[in-house]
Amino acid sequence: MSRKALVLDANILIRAVLGQKVREIIINYASSIDFFTPLVCFEDAYCYLPELLAKRGVEVEPALAVLDQLKRLIQSVEKEWLEAFEVQARLRLKLRDEDDWPILATALALNCPIWTEDADFFGVGVATWTTSNIPHHLSE
Repeated sequence: MSRKALVLDANILIRAVLGQKVREIIINYASSIDFFTPLVCFEDAYCYLPELLAKRGVEVEPALAVLDQLKRLIQSVEKEWLEAFEVQARLRLKLRDEDDWPILATALALNCPIWTEDADFFGVGVATWTTSNIPHHLSE
């Protein structure tokens, strides 16, 4: 039996740093689930987290160290690997947020669902899971 795979959106990476629930799910399932995210999602998280952390009064360096640790559990997918799926992903996201095409392209390339809180991915032909119901999917 092959392992399940799951694509994580940038908002899930950010939630994993800001709170316990998402981080615990990733840590608890990392030995049995292959987690993937486009490299750009890590770049986005590193870009947006300092401001979010400052607003919450959280020290930046320890929080970014958490993101560094998560990088060991989540496989980064290079943009070049996704180019074959770019047109199809952009078409499916048209009139939504086409900038999210690498996330959808990763899911298309790997034939697996997306873990997100972003409604732009709902109805694009790929299963999507939110944090509230992802444990059910992972434990099946």
